[in-house]
Amino acid sequence: MTIQYSIIIPAYNARHTLGNCLTALHQQTISHEQYEIIVIDDGSNDGTGQLATEMGATVLYQSKNGGQAAARNVGIRQAQGDIICFTDADCTPQPDWLEQITAPLRDDATISATKGVYCTRQPQLTARFVQAEYEDKYDKLREFPRISFVDTYSAAYRRAVLLEVGGFDERFPVAEDRELSYRVAAAGYEMVFQPEALVCHLHAHTVRTYFWKKVLNGYWAGQAVNFFPERQKEDSYTPQVMKLQVGLMGLMLGTAVLSLLFPPFLFLLGLSLGGFLATTLPFVQKVWPKDTAVALASPFYLAVRALALGIGYAWRIARPISPTTTNL
Repeated sequence: MTIQYSIIIPAYNARHTLGNCLTALHQQTISHEQYEIIVIDDGSNDGTGQLATEMGATVLYQSKNGGQAAARNVGIRQAQGDIICFTDADCTPQPDWLEQITAPLRDDATISATKGVYCTRQPQLTARFVQAEYEDKYDKLREFPRISFVDTYSAAYRRAVLLEVGGFDERFPVAEDRELSYRVAAAGYEMVFQPEALVCHLHAHTVRTYFWKKVLNGYWAGQAVNFFPERQKEDSYTPQVMKLQVGLMGLMLGTAVLSLLFPPFLFLLGLSLGGFLATTLPFVQKVWPKDTAVALASPFYLAVRALALGIGYAWRIARPISPTTTNL
């Protein structure tokens, strides 16, 4: 049978998680004759490529670590399928993932890309908060018949569209999927949310790791918005309250410093703190029936998120980059 789907997985020193990913991909409900699995060993030194070969994947090697965007572009160039699917080496797709992530593309020729969802089995409080954060965003996505952002942890694109827009911007080590999505949407192609396409993931499970991931995300997502400023107001994925929380965090930090010199600013500090806590209540209320511990900890985690994103956004303003030519 002709290969219809190409599953592309960038992998850098991912031997400890890649095995579960590949095992799951070999157990899909779609006949294996219809899809290929391409692993790009992105300069690993832990035997990632050898493991992928032993497990039946096609392995492409990069001599040095070039990042996920560059690795995915290598895979796109070599792919045989008309539909390109993406997941990550630390994801475990569910048995019907390939069938579900590609269904909208099979059923509707006007759809060019689809986005799936995360799950996690991790017990750590931080990881459970991250999952609740994603689920909050998924609730927002369900409101839109068409979306503007596709994450590559669970995604499918028509290969012709990826080639036309030039693939991933290889300067982006983070949020490269956001920049690509915005470019695809700007070109007039339609994308949809497919919540049935599920992959389980290993989320950040410490506050420190979560904080730095958000700093980097704030910087690079901000760069993508610089290229497509219309997404500052209209974004099917980012809750507007998150932007408000970043602003309130900045106000709290500013008034905290000023109050050391001018005590009357303590009143404004109290108002901004109260305003921030008020913005967390809808999230707390939503999470409470599912995970009370996460709900109670949510104001703290939302404050960490606001601070980290604020740092990333400020960094983006100080060090902007310019749009580049295509990479494919």
